[in-house]
Amino acid sequence: MIEGHERRRERLARVALNRIAEPGDLRMAAVVAELGAIDALAWASRPGPSAESDDPSASTDVRGSVRADVAERLRRLDPAGELADAERRGLRFVVPGDAEWPLSVDDLQHGPRLVERGGVPIGLWVRGPVRLDALAESVAVVGARTATTYGTEVARELAADVARGGWAVVSGAAFGIDQAAHRGALAASGVTVAVLACGADRAYPAAHEPLLEHLARHGAVVSEAPPGAAPMRVRFLARNRLIAALTRGTVVVEAAPRSGALNTANWADGLSRVVMGVPGPVTAVTSAGVHALLRRGGAVVTSGAEVLESVGDAGTHLAVEPRGAEQPRDALTPRQRQVLDGVPVARPAPTTAVARTAGVGAAETERTLDELLARGLVDAADGGWRLAEPARPTLGA
Repeated sequence: MIEGHERRRERLARVALNRIAEPGDLRMAAVVAELGAIDALAWASRPGPSAESDDPSASTDVRGSVRADVAERLRRLDPAGELADAERRGLRFVVPGDAEWPLSVDDLQHGPRLVERGGVPIGLWVRGPVRLDALAESVAVVGARTATTYGTEVARELAADVARGGWAVVSGAAFGIDQAAHRGALAASGVTVAVLACGADRAYPAAHEPLLEHLARHGAVVSEAPPGAAPMRVRFLARNRLIAALTRGTVVVEAAPRSGALNTANWADGLSRVVMGVPGPVTAVTSAGVHALLRRGGAVVTSGAEVLESVGDAGTHLAVEPRGAEQPRDALTPRQRQVLDGVPVARPAPTTAVARTAGVGAAETERTLDELLARGLVDAADGGWRLAEPARPTLGA
């Protein structure tokens, strides 16, 4: 990568800060936002007393706590060597100001603080050809790891529909719904991106290594954690905010009341993204969290078409309302239906009897019966009228 001296310094400063700060660390995010990465690194690297005693300006309590934590670790780092090693292994480090930087992630600067995590990432490690700025039209599909057959089938079909609509599908590569979402998008020859809670060079879960390697060749694997970082619970919670921030909306397909997928939905809601849920059986604990989400105002979706209508610009991706198969009676006028209702099923009745039953004049009834005869809905037999075979009601109609 050829870039100017200052951009190179900025990138290396962020590599160092990324290595010593936990993903979503509020203190580090605040320091970098206030000072910038280069000055934040220089300040944190200086030996000496804490910031409370040598810098009376605003935010010194936050700066001092960061400085005490990281100064020693920073001296042992080689950010240039780490960046070069990552590039040799197919990883790139995308930072604010890069052409590829996803501007939607900047919303985290003023987003919520959940489980003591938040703020704009220092940088994002990416493996794969898909650029992060191409995710402006993307949807997150998340849900239970212990998903049911119903849930995985719905997630797979929904993700495939979203991909066929030209939108990318973002998920976390976990078992259950995440895996189904990735595979659904791939089956539709669409773009799908995995956001991990460990280093982008690691496979977690290990059983999904083939899937992640495929995404690294044809999609993208993204992480805020540095290369080699292990998955930890707090990193999953920080990862969820990235899934929500990268995408236009989040769909939850199956989630128990304490599911991590609901954490992603909470981030999405706090960032003013579209929050959607797929309802399931009311007796299923795997859908209890989704139903609670819907009661709080999440949008009900049952297909990829409805998802795209929810996240798309006004007037685009309008979903077709489901309706039953068209019946011969659907094209009739109200008067024709009224007369048809007066025609007996089997035993023919004269025109006057049909008119009396239908409550229509005899002349108009006769004219209407001729119209119905031309449509094949009635038969003329034995001097009277009866319903033709296709027009006869069936059981339950």
